[in-house]
Amino acid sequence: MSEPLVPPKKKDPQRRTAVPVLPPATRSRAALGLGVMAAQGRFGLQVCAECQAVQYPPRDACHKCLSVDLPWQDVDPSGTVMAETTIRVSPEPYFRERMPWRMGAVKLEAGPMLNCHLHGEVGRGDAVRMALKLDRAGQGVLVALPQKGSAAMQDDPVLRAMSSDPKYRRVLISDARAPVALALTQALLKAGASHVFLGEPEAWRSWPERAAFAAMENVSLLPLDVTDVTSIEKLAAEIGGKVDILINTASFVRPGGIMGNDTGFARDSFEVNTLGLMRLAQGFGPGMAARVQDGTNSAAAFVNILSVQALVPDPGFGSFGASQAAARSISQSLRAEFRQSGLRVMNVYIGPIEGDAWFQPLPPPKVTPNAVARSVVGGLVDGLEEVTCGDIARDHYARWQADALLLEREMTGGGS
Repeated sequence: MSEPLVPPKKKDPQRRTAVPVLPPATRSRAALGLGVMAAQGRFGLQVCAECQAVQYPPRDACHKCLSVDLPWQDVDPSGTVMAETTIRVSPEPYFRERMPWRMGAVKLEAGPMLNCHLHGEVGRGDAVRMALKLDRAGQGVLVALPQKGSAAMQDDPVLRAMSSDPKYRRVLISDARAPVALALTQALLKAGASHVFLGEPEAWRSWPERAAFAAMENVSLLPLDVTDVTSIEKLAAEIGGKVDILINTASFVRPGGIMGNDTGFARDSFEVNTLGLMRLAQGFGPGMAARVQDGTNSAAAFVNILSVQALVPDPGFGSFGASQAAARSISQSLRAEFRQSGLRVMNVYIGPIEGDAWFQPLPPPKVTPNAVARSVVGGLVDGLEEVTCGDIARDHYARWQADALLLEREMTGGGS
């Protein structure tokens, strides 16, 4: 049984913050595929296109027929622990501070024998389900999980080290006025977040949900305008050392294509959706990156909620789609910059939101705020980098991965 986490004690300012130390990050090009699958929450290995042999470890040629056509595919994660060991001494600084650490060998029902991390609730002879997780260096690693874990299963040190679980962490939501903000706050508190800060732009202007936020415990509304550098710097100076997870919900949406749209709306889209993200990263990112190994309530993730139009635009929302694509590009750059500290960047792709007035003319299906909240919290718990929410986002993401140019033609009137 996993030992439940206990609320962290108040930090002693006289004790130094641990310097971020990462797991070994060197991987072959073939092995990087593990990280690609892990980032999406999938368990997959290379499968030979010629003889269907499942490959592990990742390689450049099939171990049976020497074919070099080895696409990554989802495979059955079921297996059995054949051997286990406890490592008590390591030359790696990251593991040296976390000894003892359990490792094992798992025989997959799909064929290969896997060397992997062991969850605390599994041992030799146990049936397990394998999972691919991202370690703090952003690399995919194998973890053997119990088929049915205990209520405190997620509190296991192995999983906690690889997730961004909001339990006992403090979260900043950048825009309390966003359609998803209330549902997201409720979901985070239910998941165990110790406090939720909400940015409130234009605090002088009333809005319906404000009373609901004000009545919640462990919730604070604070002035924040993502288009104003001074506003961000002031809030970062006030709570920057307390923010463990930042979720960017700020969004400016206006319909219209490129040719007939007002460039003023386009400018506002980029100010909020693109440059707003950049300002938040510059204001809060350095402090978060310095606290990635700060104990139970260490900084864990920078989350950006994006329209799936970041991947392929809807011609009816031209400037909005362009600003989302630019925001995604910034997220990718941030992912590379934050990887040196272990701070995770998670993109959550969504379709049109139910309740957003600017998306009302669009036909269903639409995604509900509660569904977005579940996807964000689930992605944090699983330690993901890429999350899709809603039928439209999942469909477009899958088609974009398969053939981006084909999807573009379909979206622009070349097909259904």
